[in-house]
Amino acid sequence: MRYVTANGVNLSAIGLGTWQFGSREWGYGTDYAQKGAVEILHRALDLGVNVVDTAEVYAFGRSERIVGRAIRERRDEVFVATKIFPVLPVAPVVRQRAEASRRRLGVDRLDLYQVHWRNPVIPVASTMHGMRSLLEDGSVAHAGVSNFSLDGWQGAETHLGLPVLSNQVQFSLAHPRPRVHLVPWAAEHDRIVIAYSPLGQGLLSGRYGPDNPPPGVVRSGNALFLPENLERAAKLLDTLREVASGHDATPSQIALAWLIHHPNVVVIPGASSVAQLEANVAAADVVLAPGEVDALTDAAESFDPITGLDATMRIVRRRIPIRL
Repeated sequence: MRYVTANGVNLSAIGLGTWQFGSREWGYGTDYAQKGAVEILHRALDLGVNVVDTAEVYAFGRSERIVGRAIRERRDEVFVATKIFPVLPVAPVVRQRAEASRRRLGVDRLDLYQVHWRNPVIPVASTMHGMRSLLEDGSVAHAGVSNFSLDGWQGAETHLGLPVLSNQVQFSLAHPRPRVHLVPWAAEHDRIVIAYSPLGQGLLSGRYGPDNPPPGVVRSGNALFLPENLERAAKLLDTLREVASGHDATPSQIALAWLIHHPNVVVIPGASSVAQLEANVAAADVVLAPGEVDALTDAAESFDPITGLDATMRIVRRRIPIRL
């Protein structure tokens, strides 16, 4: 395992995202939630993974409970990160919700407590006031944000009056924008960028194409898997396969290796099985040559998927055919 050290913490460059733990929308089933998820997490710890990320909104708290059950006997091996869903995130509510997450996780302290999204109505100053009180009494070790712009991240830190350790954002070869501003700032200021959906929910595995769309409710609502975007991703996927062939690796492993090549970046892919987890962790051993990094970066920046309202309308029309 490769590790990232920032602001006094030592984090595995490859962590484990647990959105799927207990979530019906992924379609993994009861056996996965009751047994498979725990086996995956235990194997992750065996392999040196210490970052385990969850959220109160994942399966309405069930993910936190599954994580808590899995780490009960191995608490000292885990950097537990969870997130508050920002419905009325005023200071007293931030404290109440942190305590609820701690109970579900069965821990005395949250290692990282993150604001899942910025609430456009509630001033971030109030949210950070609640976070500050949790830091001061030891209920939370580090504060973080998620889906914040650089200005928003810096503003949150100003209001907190202490370091905001991390910003968890969508970051991958299919969504490379954070490398422009967030990653350089994090590296310069001893902070961390946590990359979620580091494999584009499976797009970067190379398994899917216009004639082979992915199954499941979650991906059907992801614009990356529109037939037009799967066609537009062809060059990026070809570059991934070419680099992978030179390392006896998979496209997914190369996609993760590209991310952790950047300084101060931690990735949190999910895993549907122990085998997939082990493959993800093995990406930490892949060392990309400068030319390979450049080729992947160029391919990522050339990828121009359909996004925004246009993508949303196309998804709606696929789900509910509109006849004129």
